[in-house]
Amino acid sequence: MDLFFKYLQYEKRYSPHTLTSYHTDLWQFSDYLLQTYEISDPAQADHTIIRSWILSLVQNNIQPRSINRKIACLRSYYKFLLSQQRIQANPMLRIKAPKVSKKLPAFVPEEPFNQLLDGFEFEDSFEGQRDRVILEFLYGTGMRLAELIGIKESDIDKHQKTVRVLGKGNKERIIPINDSLWESINVYLAHKRRAFGDNNSEKLLVTTKARPLYPKFIYRVVKKYISLITTSAHNSPHVLRHSFATHLLNKGADLNAIKDLLGHASLAATQVYTHNSIEKLKSIFEKAHPKA
Repeated sequence: MDLFFKYLQYEKRYSPHTLTSYHTDLWQFSDYLLQTYEISDPAQADHTIIRSWILSLVQNNIQPRSINRKIACLRSYYKFLLSQQRIQANPMLRIKAPKVSKKLPAFVPEEPFNQLLDGFEFEDSFEGQRDRVILEFLYGTGMRLAELIGIKESDIDKHQKTVRVLGKGNKERIIPINDSLWESINVYLAHKRRAFGDNNSEKLLVTTKARPLYPKFIYRVVKKYISLITTSAHNSPHVLRHSFATHLLNKGADLNAIKDLLGHASLAATQVYTHNSIEKLKSIFEKAHPKA
């Protein structure tokens, strides 16, 4: 199992978040094998045993999306065992994943969010301007949470007004910075210099102790401000990524361009946002067409 995780980290270059999830999933499966069948080596499990684990997950009301991720973990693991000649046949070939109902990505309405950025009085302090930059970065670039945390000051190109982002699979991409975000970055950096001088982290965004930010911190900031404009439970950093893509598409942006900005590997992952636009078109049609 340790070799498998090293393979995912160094050869497949999976993200830290995925590695943590797969580690949890595989150990859960190992515990199940040991407790239920007294099997200590997952390589000895056949498809019937794997199916029984999946059934136990369903009976414990685990969400289909979570089950599918666990199945994906096992698919990768047994494929790895086969390549290492630890098993003769892949038991996952006879495993089918449960169907998952497709949900439209949640997003923040454009007008209220822009009113928040333009009208809310963020404190003229290091903390206040850092919070503003967090919101503007997530909404203005559509980057992922882990990508935001990983940005270094050296990733900002002052001449081109772009930011270099290291995405999933260590794939690098360049994202343009809009004028509002650019101004907020400069104000924030001025506060950062006054607060810490040159004795601070190379990371762009830091805590009041000059340490790099962490996921829960970003979640708290986003929830704090998004709660001011909406009562929706959807107020995570990823919702701002969805909002970025949806608003661009609503304004007529090319789907392939949005795909590149988001860092999606295929267009299929980006096409989910077209459904949100179709819903908007339906709403306009029903309000405006005399026969609607």
